[in-house]
Amino acid sequence: MRATVIHAPHDIRVEEVPDPKVQVPTDAVVRVLRACICGSDLWAYRGESARQPGQRIGHEFLGIVEEAGPEVRGFSKGDLVVAPFVWSDGTCDFCSEGLTTSCPQGGFWGSVGSDGGQGEAVRVPFADGTLVKLPADAASDDHLLTALLALSDVMGTGHHAAVGAGVTRGSTVAVVGDGAVGLCGVLAAKRLGAERIIALGRHQVRTDIAKLFGATDVVAERGEAAVAAVRELTRGQGAHSVIEAVGTEQSMRTAVEITRDGGAIGYVGVPHGSGTGLDLGVMFDRNIALRGGVAPVRTYIPELLADVLDGTIDPSPVFDLTVGIEGVPGGYRAMDDRTALKVLVKP
Repeated sequence: MRATVIHAPHDIRVEEVPDPKVQVPTDAVVRVLRACICGSDLWAYRGESARQPGQRIGHEFLGIVEEAGPEVRGFSKGDLVVAPFVWSDGTCDFCSEGLTTSCPQGGFWGSVGSDGGQGEAVRVPFADGTLVKLPADAASDDHLLTALLALSDVMGTGHHAAVGAGVTRGSTVAVVGDGAVGLCGVLAAKRLGAERIIALGRHQVRTDIAKLFGATDVVAERGEAAVAAVRELTRGQGAHSVIEAVGTEQSMRTAVEITRDGGAIGYVGVPHGSGTGLDLGVMFDRNIALRGGVAPVRTYIPELLADVLDGTIDPSPVFDLTVGIEGVPGGYRAMDDRTALKVLVKP
Protein backbone atom coordinates (compact mmCIF):
# COMPACT_ATOMS: atom_id res chain seq x y z
CA MET A 1 0.00 0.00 0.00
CA ARG A 2 0.96 3.68 -0.18
CA ALA A 3 1.75 5.52 3.04
CA THR A 4 3.45 8.70 4.20
CA VAL A 5 6.88 8.48 5.80
CA ILE A 6 9.32 11.09 7.07
CA HIS A 7 13.01 10.76 6.27
CA ALA A 8 14.40 14.04 7.57
CA PRO A 9 13.22 17.60 8.27
CA HIS A 10 11.21 18.84 5.26
CA ASP A 11 11.57 15.41 3.64
CA ILE A 12 8.12 13.82 3.56
CA ARG A 13 7.57 11.03 1.02
CA VAL A 14 4.75 8.73 -0.03
CA GLU A 15 6.14 5.23 -0.51
CA GLU A 16 5.17 1.61 -0.92
CA VAL A 17 5.03 -0.14 2.46
CA PRO A 18 3.79 -3.58 3.53
CA ASP A 19 0.02 -3.99 3.75
CA PRO A 20 -1.15 -4.04 7.38
CA LYS A 21 -2.39 -7.36 8.71
CA VAL A 22 -4.05 -8.61 11.88
CA GLN A 23 -1.13 -9.59 14.11
CA VAL A 24 -2.92 -10.39 17.37
CA PRO A 25 -6.57 -11.42 17.90
CA THR A 26 -7.64 -7.97 19.18
CA ASP A 27 -6.43 -6.13 16.05
CA ALA A 28 -8.45 -4.74 13.20
CA VAL A 29 -7.35 -3.42 9.82
CA VAL A 30 -9.03 -0.21 8.68
CA ARG A 31 -9.02 1.02 5.09
CA VAL A 32 -8.63 4.79 5.32
CA LEU A 33 -11.31 6.96 3.73
CA ARG A 34 -10.20 10.26 5.25
CA ALA A 35 -7.04 11.40 7.00
CA CYS A 36 -5.42 14.77 7.58
CA ILE A 37 -2.28 16.64 8.55
CA CYS A 38 -2.08 18.03 12.08
CA GLY A 39 -0.30 21.17 13.22
CA SER A 40 1.65 18.99 15.64
CA ASP A 41 2.98 16.99 12.66
CA LEU A 42 4.80 20.15 11.63
CA TRP A 43 7.19 19.93 14.60
CA ALA A 44 8.57 16.70 13.13
CA TYR A 45 8.49 18.22 9.65
CA ARG A 46 10.53 21.20 10.86
CA GLY A 47 12.97 19.01 12.76
CA GLU A 48 11.86 20.24 16.17
CA SER A 49 10.83 16.76 17.34
CA ALA A 50 12.90 13.71 16.53
CA ARG A 51 11.84 11.02 14.08
CA GLN A 52 13.68 8.04 12.66
CA PRO A 53 14.31 8.11 8.90
CA GLY A 54 11.48 6.21 7.22
CA GLN A 55 9.13 6.45 10.21
CA ARG A 56 5.40 6.63 9.48
CA ILE A 57 3.51 9.82 10.26
CA GLY A 58 -0.07 10.97 10.75
CA HIS A 59 -2.52 10.27 13.58
CA GLU A 60 -6.01 11.25 12.40
CA PHE A 61 -8.15 8.97 10.26
CA LEU A 62 -11.49 7.30 9.71
CA GLY A 63 -12.38 4.45 7.42
CA ILE A 64 -13.88 1.02 6.81
CA VAL A 65 -13.00 -2.10 8.78
CA GLU A 66 -11.45 -4.52 6.28
CA GLU A 67 -10.58 -7.29 8.72
CA ALA A 68 -11.24 -7.91 12.42
CA GLY A 69 -9.30 -10.29 14.64
CA PRO A 70 -11.10 -13.27 16.21
CA GLU A 71 -11.32 -11.58 19.61
CA VAL A 72 -12.77 -8.30 18.30
CA ARG A 73 -16.37 -8.18 19.50
CA GLY A 74 -17.66 -4.72 18.59
CA PHE A 75 -16.73 -4.45 14.92
CA SER A 76 -17.10 -6.42 11.71
CA LYS A 77 -15.87 -6.09 8.18
CA GLY A 78 -17.60 -3.18 6.47
CA ASP A 79 -18.16 -1.04 9.57
CA LEU A 80 -17.43 2.69 9.25
CA VAL A 81 -15.25 3.81 12.17
CA VAL A 82 -13.23 6.75 13.47
CA ALA A 83 -10.01 6.35 15.43
CA PRO A 84 -8.78 8.72 18.14
CA PHE A 85 -5.13 9.74 17.83
CA VAL A 86 -4.07 7.29 20.54
CA TRP A 87 -5.02 3.61 20.68
CA SER A 88 -5.99 2.19 24.09
CA ASP A 89 -7.13 -1.14 25.50
CA GLY A 90 -10.36 0.20 27.02
CA THR A 91 -10.04 -1.97 30.14
CA CYS A 92 -7.20 -0.60 32.31
CA ASP A 93 -7.72 1.70 35.30
CA PHE A 94 -6.86 4.80 33.28
CA CYS A 95 -9.25 3.89 30.46
CA SER A 96 -11.98 3.20 33.02
CA GLU A 97 -11.38 6.67 34.46
CA GLY A 98 -11.53 8.28 31.02
CA LEU A 99 -7.81 9.02 30.71
CA THR A 100 -7.27 6.83 27.68
CA THR A 101 -4.06 8.64 26.71
CA SER A 102 -2.38 7.16 29.81
CA CYS A 103 -3.27 3.55 28.94
CA PRO A 104 -0.14 1.44 29.65
CA GLN A 105 -0.78 -0.56 26.48
CA GLY A 106 -1.70 2.47 24.40
CA GLY A 107 0.30 4.28 21.77
CA PHE A 108 0.33 6.98 19.11
CA TRP A 109 -0.18 6.33 15.41
CA GLY A 110 3.07 6.89 13.59
CA SER A 111 5.23 5.88 16.54
CA VAL A 112 8.14 3.56 15.72
CA GLY A 113 6.81 0.22 14.50
CA SER A 114 3.21 1.33 14.04
CA ASP A 115 1.19 2.49 11.05
CA GLY A 116 0.52 6.17 10.55
CA GLY A 117 -2.83 7.63 9.70
CA GLN A 118 -1.65 9.21 6.43
CA GLY A 119 -1.78 6.01 4.41
CA GLU A 120 -4.19 3.74 2.63
CA ALA A 121 -4.78 1.42 5.60
CA VAL A 122 -3.90 1.08 9.30
CA ARG A 123 -3.52 -1.84 11.69
CA VAL A 124 -5.48 -0.87 14.81
CA PRO A 125 -4.41 -2.51 18.09
CA PHE A 126 -7.15 -3.07 20.70
CA ALA A 127 -9.88 -2.34 18.19
CA ASP A 128 -12.69 -2.68 20.74
CA GLY A 129 -11.11 -0.15 23.08
CA THR A 130 -9.98 2.25 20.38
CA LEU A 131 -12.43 2.56 17.51
CA VAL A 132 -15.85 4.22 17.55
CA LYS A 133 -18.52 3.08 15.10
CA LEU A 134 -20.11 5.66 12.82
CA PRO A 135 -23.44 5.45 10.95
CA ALA A 136 -22.95 3.45 7.76
CA ASP A 137 -24.73 6.04 5.59
CA ALA A 138 -22.15 8.68 6.55
CA ALA A 139 -19.71 6.96 4.16
CA SER A 140 -21.60 8.47 1.22
CA ASP A 141 -21.84 11.98 2.71
CA ASP A 142 -18.62 13.83 1.90
CA HIS A 143 -19.36 16.84 4.10
CA LEU A 144 -20.35 14.73 7.08
CA LEU A 145 -17.26 12.52 6.73
CA THR A 146 -15.09 15.64 6.88
CA ALA A 147 -16.82 16.85 10.03
CA LEU A 148 -16.54 13.40 11.61
CA LEU A 149 -12.81 13.27 10.87
CA ALA A 150 -12.31 16.22 13.24
CA LEU A 151 -13.39 13.92 16.09
CA SER A 152 -10.14 11.98 15.71
CA ASP A 153 -8.20 14.88 17.25
CA VAL A 154 -8.87 18.59 16.85
CA MET A 155 -12.52 18.75 17.95
CA GLY A 156 -11.87 16.54 20.98
CA THR A 157 -8.71 18.47 21.81
CA GLY A 158 -10.53 21.80 21.61
CA HIS A 159 -13.21 20.35 23.86
CA HIS A 160 -10.55 19.12 26.32
CA ALA A 161 -9.17 22.65 26.50
CA ALA A 162 -12.62 24.12 27.11
CA VAL A 163 -13.31 21.59 29.86
CA GLY A 164 -9.91 22.24 31.43
CA ALA A 165 -10.54 25.98 31.34
CA GLY A 166 -13.82 25.48 33.16
CA VAL A 167 -16.05 26.98 30.48
CA THR A 168 -19.59 27.36 31.79
CA ARG A 169 -22.81 28.86 30.53
CA GLY A 170 -22.59 32.64 30.52
CA SER A 171 -18.82 32.80 30.97
CA THR A 172 -16.23 34.85 29.10
CA VAL A 173 -13.62 32.82 27.22
CA ALA A 174 -10.42 33.84 25.45
CA VAL A 175 -8.70 31.55 22.94
CA VAL A 176 -4.97 31.89 22.29
CA GLY A 177 -4.14 30.33 18.93
CA ASP A 178 -5.90 30.42 15.56
CA GLY A 179 -4.94 26.96 14.33
CA ALA A 180 -7.45 24.15 13.93
CA VAL A 181 -7.35 23.25 17.62
CA GLY A 182 -7.85 26.84 18.74
CA LEU A 183 -10.77 27.24 16.33
CA CYS A 184 -12.31 24.02 17.62
CA GLY A 185 -11.78 25.43 21.11
CA VAL A 186 -13.99 28.36 20.07
CA LEU A 187 -16.62 25.90 18.82
CA ALA A 188 -16.37 23.87 22.03
CA ALA A 189 -16.72 26.97 24.20
CA LYS A 190 -19.82 28.01 22.26
CA ARG A 191 -21.23 24.49 22.66
CA LEU A 192 -20.71 24.70 26.44
CA GLY A 193 -22.63 27.96 26.63
CA ALA A 194 -19.98 30.69 26.79
CA GLU A 195 -21.56 34.11 26.38
CA ARG A 196 -18.48 35.95 25.14
CA ILE A 197 -15.62 34.37 23.21
CA ILE A 198 -12.52 36.40 22.38
CA ALA A 199 -10.38 34.86 19.64
CA LEU A 200 -6.74 35.93 19.43
CA GLY A 201 -5.45 35.67 15.87
CA ARG A 202 -3.98 37.74 13.06
CA HIS A 203 -5.09 35.84 9.96
CA GLN A 204 -8.48 36.96 8.68
CA VAL A 205 -9.34 33.66 6.99
CA ARG A 206 -8.91 31.95 10.35
CA THR A 207 -10.61 34.60 12.45
CA ASP A 208 -13.55 34.49 10.03
CA ILE A 209 -13.89 30.79 10.90
CA ALA A 210 -13.64 31.73 14.58
CA LYS A 211 -16.57 34.09 14.11
CA LEU A 212 -18.51 31.38 12.29
CA PHE A 213 -17.82 29.08 15.25
CA GLY A 214 -19.08 31.61 17.80
CA ALA A 215 -16.34 34.15 18.54
CA THR A 216 -17.85 37.48 19.55
CA ASP A 217 -14.58 39.45 19.44
CA VAL A 218 -11.25 39.18 17.63
CA VAL A 219 -7.93 40.49 18.93
CA ALA A 220 -5.27 40.70 16.24
CA GLU A 221 -2.49 42.07 18.44
CA ARG A 222 0.24 39.95 20.03
CA GLY A 223 2.17 40.08 23.28
CA GLU A 224 1.48 42.95 25.64
CA ALA A 225 -0.75 44.67 23.08
CA ALA A 226 -2.97 41.57 23.00
CA VAL A 227 -3.12 41.50 26.79
CA ALA A 228 -4.16 45.15 26.86
CA ALA A 229 -6.83 44.56 24.21
CA VAL A 230 -8.37 41.61 26.08
CA ARG A 231 -8.28 43.55 29.34
CA GLU A 232 -10.06 46.46 27.65
CA LEU A 233 -12.77 44.12 26.39
CA THR A 234 -13.30 42.65 29.87
CA ARG A 235 -13.43 45.79 32.03
CA GLY A 236 -9.81 45.23 33.01
CA GLN A 237 -10.51 41.83 34.56
CA GLY A 238 -9.58 39.28 31.91
CA ALA A 239 -11.45 36.13 30.86
CA HIS A 240 -12.92 33.54 33.23
CA SER A 241 -11.59 30.76 31.00
CA VAL A 242 -8.60 30.84 28.66
CA ILE A 243 -7.79 28.19 26.06
CA GLU A 244 -4.09 27.92 25.19
CA ALA A 245 -3.69 26.13 21.86
CA VAL A 246 -0.17 27.00 20.72
CA GLY A 247 2.39 25.64 23.17
CA THR A 248 5.07 28.34 23.13
CA GLU A 249 6.47 30.33 26.02
CA GLN A 250 4.92 33.52 24.63
CA SER A 251 1.46 31.99 24.16
CA MET A 252 1.39 30.62 27.70
CA ARG A 253 2.56 33.95 29.13
CA THR A 254 -0.22 35.68 27.21
CA ALA A 255 -2.73 33.13 28.50
CA VAL A 256 -1.74 33.78 32.12
CA GLU A 257 -1.90 37.54 31.70
CA ILE A 258 -5.38 37.56 30.16
CA THR A 259 -6.92 35.18 32.73
CA ARG A 260 -9.23 36.74 35.28
CA ASP A 261 -8.31 36.30 38.94
CA GLY A 262 -9.87 33.02 40.04
CA GLY A 263 -10.05 31.80 36.44
CA ALA A 264 -8.53 28.80 34.70
CA ILE A 265 -6.36 28.01 31.70
CA GLY A 266 -7.01 24.90 29.61
CA TYR A 267 -3.75 24.13 27.82
CA VAL A 268 -3.55 21.76 24.87
CA GLY A 269 -0.86 23.34 22.70
CA VAL A 270 1.94 20.79 22.32
CA PRO A 271 4.82 22.38 24.29
CA HIS A 272 7.86 23.32 22.28
CA GLY A 273 10.71 25.67 23.09
CA SER A 274 12.92 26.09 26.11
CA GLY A 275 10.59 27.92 28.47
CA THR A 276 7.11 27.43 29.86
CA GLY A 277 5.92 31.02 30.19
CA LEU A 278 4.57 30.18 33.65
CA ASP A 279 5.20 32.23 36.76
CA LEU A 280 3.83 30.21 39.67
CA GLY A 281 4.05 33.22 41.96
CA VAL A 282 1.70 35.18 39.71
CA MET A 283 -0.64 32.21 39.36
CA PHE A 284 -0.63 31.63 43.12
CA ASP A 285 -1.36 35.27 43.95
CA ARG A 286 -4.21 35.45 41.43
CA ASN A 287 -5.70 32.00 42.10
CA ILE A 288 -5.30 30.87 38.48
CA ALA A 289 -5.80 27.16 37.80
CA LEU A 290 -4.00 25.27 35.04
CA ARG A 291 -5.51 22.09 33.58
CA GLY A 292 -5.11 20.25 30.30
CA GLY A 293 -2.52 18.17 28.49
CA VAL A 294 -2.95 15.40 25.95
CA ALA A 295 -6.66 15.13 25.20
CA PRO A 296 -8.29 11.74 25.93
CA VAL A 297 -10.22 12.03 22.69
CA ARG A 298 -11.58 8.47 22.82
CA THR A 299 -13.52 9.46 25.94
CA TYR A 300 -15.04 12.52 24.28
CA ILE A 301 -15.96 11.07 20.88
CA PRO A 302 -19.36 9.58 21.85
CA GLU A 303 -20.85 12.82 23.20
CA LEU A 304 -19.34 14.99 20.44
CA LEU A 305 -20.40 12.50 17.78
CA ALA A 306 -24.05 12.95 18.70
CA ASP A 307 -23.76 16.72 18.21
CA VAL A 308 -21.99 16.37 14.86
CA LEU A 309 -24.62 13.96 13.59
CA ASP A 310 -27.53 16.21 14.57
CA GLY A 311 -25.84 19.35 13.23
CA THR A 312 -25.34 21.07 16.58
CA ILE A 313 -21.64 21.46 15.76
CA ASP A 314 -19.83 21.34 12.43
CA PRO A 315 -16.03 21.50 12.66
CA SER A 316 -15.52 20.81 8.94
CA PRO A 317 -14.55 24.43 8.00
CA VAL A 318 -11.12 23.91 9.61
CA PHE A 319 -10.21 21.80 6.55
CA ASP A 320 -9.37 24.24 3.79
CA LEU A 321 -7.23 22.18 1.40
CA THR A 322 -7.81 18.66 0.08
CA VAL A 323 -5.15 16.39 -1.43
CA GLY A 324 -4.87 12.79 -2.53
CA ILE A 325 -2.34 10.49 -0.92
CA GLU A 326 0.37 11.51 -3.41
CA GLY A 327 -0.24 15.17 -2.57
CA VAL A 328 0.58 14.82 1.14
CA PRO A 329 4.13 16.27 0.85
CA GLY A 330 2.68 19.37 -0.78
CA GLY A 331 0.09 19.53 1.99
CA TYR A 332 2.89 19.71 4.55
CA ARG A 333 4.53 22.54 2.63
CA ALA A 334 1.24 24.42 2.47
CA MET A 335 0.66 24.15 6.21
CA ASP A 336 4.27 25.04 6.97
CA ASP A 337 3.93 28.13 4.76
CA ARG A 338 0.59 28.94 6.45
CA THR A 339 -1.17 28.95 3.10
CA ALA A 340 -3.38 26.15 4.44
CA LEU A 341 -4.99 25.82 7.86
CA LYS A 342 -5.54 22.06 7.91
CA VAL A 343 -5.11 19.64 5.02
CA LEU A 344 -7.64 16.90 4.35
CA VAL A 345 -6.27 13.71 2.78
CA LYS A 346 -8.45 11.44 0.62
CA PRO A 347 -6.50 8.23 -0.07
